[in-house]
Amino acid sequence: MITLKQLRYLSALAEHRHFGRAADSCAVTQPALSMQIRELERELGADLVERRPGEAVLTATGLEVLSRADRILIAVNDLVDAAHHRGRPLTGFFRLGVIPTVAPYLLPPLLPALQARYPELKLEIRETQTDVLLRELRRGQLDAVLVALPLEGPDLETSTLFKDDFYFAMPAADPLAQNAEVSVEDVTHRKLILLEEGHCLRDQALSFCATPSDLSAGLGATSLATVMQMVASGYGVTLVPEIALSVEARDSRIRVRPFCAPTPARSLGLVWRRVSPRRADFEALAEIVKETVQASGKTK
Repeated sequence: MITLKQLRYLSALAEHRHFGRAADSCAVTQPALSMQIRELERELGADLVERRPGEAVLTATGLEVLSRADRILIAVNDLVDAAHHRGRPLTGFFRLGVIPTVAPYLLPPLLPALQARYPELKLEIRETQTDVLLRELRRGQLDAVLVALPLEGPDLETSTLFKDDFYFAMPAADPLAQNAEVSVEDVTHRKLILLEEGHCLRDQALSFCATPSDLSAGLGATSLATVMQMVASGYGVTLVPEIALSVEARDSRIRVRPFCAPTPARSLGLVWRRVSPRRADFEALAEIVKETVQASGKTK
């Protein structure tokens, strides 16, 4: 008989591609995990894993089994969630994913507010890029994610939280610092510093400034803090979201100006799997995020 334990072990092995790391993630010994994978292969009468030196890769059959196994595991988790959280929003464990250009600025005021209002909530935070968050959301490894909208997918549901305007950040010596506001066209005449590829903030900035004359693409910065230090040191300019201004624009070597209308902005929202039974949790979380943002007065 196939067991849920075997399916979880297969999912962990697919994620880590290594028996030792997969076993660690499941809090079992490597021999125990390996034995359960062997049992699963015998039960199904097929090789699911190609064992290589230092690596384990799923076979074509293994990938097909994994796809079905993930759906089973998600359904089981949903069943447990439906029983545990009925009538009691934001209690127990909740796994929230947040993109890096939001987490450092929203979480400091949000986490105390959540703790005060929902003391039984055990929140786990995952901070990484949008593509990774959505993949983990779809696999049931996260309950909801806070990312930039819009997103497409019939399996996902979204709730818009707030609008986050972009501001123009430049070295204090830049002549544009004398202006009360700047235009998007001004960016095309400056060296534009952005986050590395994969960050949605980079794509959003490029959509507003489609043809920058000098794009510093090779920096590979993974945080807004690094980008802003580059700006402060005179290496270029950047677009910074309003939610980050109070933290990232405190350096006296930086000047920040608003854009002329129409102001470039991004929309941030909460995303979850459409079939999840925790709608009351998502609605409660969305509401407290909105209250936190409004209280901060940073965004609209």
